[in-house]
Amino acid sequence: MPLKTIADPNVRTELMERVKALEPGLKPQWGRMTAHQMLCHCTDSFKVVFGEKHARSVVTPLNRMIIRHIALRVPREWPKELPTRPEVEQGNGGTPPGDFAADRRALLAQVERFSGTGSDFDRYMHPMFGKLSKWEGQRWAFLHLDHHLRQFGR
Repeated sequence: MPLKTIADPNVRTELMERVKALEPGLKPQWGRMTAHQMLCHCTDSFKVVFGEKHARSVVTPLNRMIIRHIALRVPREWPKELPTRPEVEQGNGGTPPGDFAADRRALLAQVERFSGTGSDFDRYMHPMFGKLSKWEGQRWAFLHLDHHLRQFGR
């Protein structure tokens, strides 16, 4: 079975429907973020990889070659309670929530933008994994969003 990415229209539609099913009062199954904070965190994370929001690089040979391979290519869910980069962490450097519906629309727009065929993935830089290929970027986007949607039972 091929690994899911947001490039697949069916996968992208499913993710977007799961985002639309989020409600402000949902309680997390793990972690400290609210559902609203999670929307902002995920939007910030897309902006970091697009180079529109700064996050300090922690790329090491281990992260770039081994952790990236395991995180993106091993067909399993990401573990709970993974550390968050401070620049996209709520209460630290992350964008604070505003209007829930507007923040949800912003995330959905980033998903559409990131999955686009015209995206220039050669310039994208993940703060932990380094430069991502188009497939790696679209796989990361699926895994990251799926991870946080599962956090809220969606």
